[in-house]
Amino acid sequence: MKKILAVEVKLHLRDVQSPLIVIGLPLALLLILGSIPGFSKPDPAMGGQSVNDTQMPAMMAMLAMMTLAFTVLPAVLTQYRERGVLRRMSTTPVHPSRVLAVQLVINLAVGIVSTVLLIVLGRVVLGTAIPKQLPGFVLVFLLGSAALLAMGLVLAAVAPNSKAAPGLGSLLMFPLMFVAGMWVPREFMPDVLRHISDFSVAGPFAQAMRDTWAGHAPQPLHLAVLAVGLVVFGTLAARLFRWE
Repeated sequence: MKKILAVEVKLHLRDVQSPLIVIGLPLALLLILGSIPGFSKPDPAMGGQSVNDTQMPAMMAMLAMMTLAFTVLPAVLTQYRERGVLRRMSTTPVHPSRVLAVQLVINLAVGIVSTVLLIVLGRVVLGTAIPKQLPGFVLVFLLGSAALLAMGLVLAAVAPNSKAAPGLGSLLMFPLMFVAGMWVPREFMPDVLRHISDFSVAGPFAQAMRDTWAGHAPQPLHLAVLAVGLVVFGTLAARLFRWE
């Protein structure tokens, strides 16, 4: 697995465009939208928090992970399949789970870099808080990111080719962003939509990050949904994996 990881890291370092988009876009949105004066004012409807307190940074961290899970990851694996890279690997003792695990590790590393920059620059430029429940935040971030990436692996397994993968990823990504509260914060959602959000993986991920950012413990339901999502989609990805 170490050799596969080393090779994949070299390949990813050559692809400068994807990391720049994953890291640069959420960061730019945070700094631009976070500069809107009204976003720094406490809102009673959000429990006295401002949009910049937890909503904006958590949404941007989730955007980075969703971009990795539903755009970058499926594109890489489907291109490998089309170019015969996976077929050649199938003649070696390499197990599919190792190939998928390496992709998870690399994309998770990029997501961590993006989130650290969001936290640091958000604090320096906008004065946004550092997550107050840091151990809980780390747990939620790792668990939620892994669950989203597992969904991306399933998408990569079922996408017919590299051209279809981004389109399928968008069909999945934007509805998940909506129910997670990207455009309409969960506090303003109707009860039915909030209940749907609670079981969408993206919704629990976003809310649990906001909770830990504000210093609260993540809700057990949200942690359970993330854990179940990781197991279910990880298992599906391994079973649906195709070398060619």
